[in-house]
Amino acid sequence: MAGRRGRYYPAITPEILLRAYSIGLFPMAESADDPEIFWVEPEMRGLLPLDQFHVSKSLAKAIRAKPFDIRVDTDFAAVIELCAEPAKDRPSTWINTTIRKLYCELHRMGHAHSVEAWEGDELVGGLYGVSLGSAFFGESMFSRRTNASKICLVYLVERLRAKGFTLLDTQFTTEHLKTFGAIDVPKDDYLGLLKQAVDKPHLVF
Repeated sequence: MAGRRGRYYPAITPEILLRAYSIGLFPMAESADDPEIFWVEPEMRGLLPLDQFHVSKSLAKAIRAKPFDIRVDTDFAAVIELCAEPAKDRPSTWINTTIRKLYCELHRMGHAHSVEAWEGDELVGGLYGVSLGSAFFGESMFSRRTNASKICLVYLVERLRAKGFTLLDTQFTTEHLKTFGAIDVPKDDYLGLLKQAVDKPHLVF
């Protein structure tokens, strides 16, 4: 994992967390069972340019079939809990109890949000992140059905565009995110884009 990081103990507050985001830092834990948190500041930052977002033909076809009921902020706590669970492609996660508590507090403050895929009464996919100014910081996603998290990401981008957001931070790039147009940006360039976004009035998600 490229970038600076340092140990931090769980005296962190939601206000400190927002300040950290505003200067390019975000928290992680070594594992879901580790009570400690460290700050991460990647040398190369992952971004999804909102004006260059790409949806494949197959995914567009799947979206048109409307396989899920897509909702926003109806069960944020469940989304982050499911993101913290191990999966086949992710045997362990960095989301510990302290992180879950902090982000639920940010949600109550209007600074953390979830996009959710429901199949009847079952939550089968989703993502969550933090909003600050005109920036949205994507944190994690999960999927219990084919394309569930991907469709949530498409809905997120559509919503961010409609609301006037200017920056979608993915922290790091993955092969999966690159299929949507994610790019790596040097830290100094990222900080310039970040300052422009967080200096704007806070947008309603």
